[in-house]
Amino acid sequence: MEQKVIWVTGASTGIGKEIANAFSKAGHIVAVSARRKSRLVKIVSEIKFADREASAFVCNVMSERSIQSTAKRIMEKYGRIDCLINNAGSTVFKSFTDTKSFDYDMVLNTNLRGAFLCIKSVLPQMIKKKKGHIINVLSVAANTAFENSAVYSASKAGLLALSNCLREEVRRYNIKISNILPGAVETAMWESKARQRYKNRMMQPEDIGKIVYDIYNQPKRVLIEDVIVRPLKGDI
Repeated sequence: MEQKVIWVTGASTGIGKEIANAFSKAGHIVAVSARRKSRLVKIVSEIKFADREASAFVCNVMSERSIQSTAKRIMEKYGRIDCLINNAGSTVFKSFTDTKSFDYDMVLNTNLRGAFLCIKSVLPQMIKKKKGHIINVLSVAANTAFENSAVYSASKAGLLALSNCLREEVRRYNIKISNILPGAVETAMWESKARQRYKNRMMQPEDIGKIVYDIYNQPKRVLIEDVIVRPLKGDI
């Protein structure tokens, strides 16, 4: 197996952490980024303890400068980025009426603008090499209506549309664009009461990590475009 360099954003906890673990266990180099350095260092220490290669990079996806610096540092260290996994995300569970412009800016700048900028930072070298893979961790909220999720849904629907258009533009360069749309996963994004109430119905972060790796681990001639994954008993 050829060892690849995988950049996972929002990798300090939850789904991002488990995606990094899944790729690392398969033998790939993982570059994990997030805002919280301490948790990233712990993840990298655990991976290196298992004699696998990983590096941590503090990166705030709301900052274009931070993203550009992180991409540059990863490429300086490893020479390339073979796969970008846009997982960094945020949300607010508020009615539209209660949602403030601050909430809108935070969620859209993280989930949509942040992913856009991360893609922009890696795409030129992928086009030059005529290969690469970008995987976006979205949500069923991108195409399913939920109360108290208007801004979050808008950010994920926007990234879905952006990704689908980008896919058509980069096919000629053998670059793959994939989206995974999970339903409820037990992560810190949910309030503690909801996690306690619905824990037995929710999927686990490691479930999504394995699926994301499977999306990546396909023959060169195969592209998995969009995957919808829900808990067995449906949406919460």
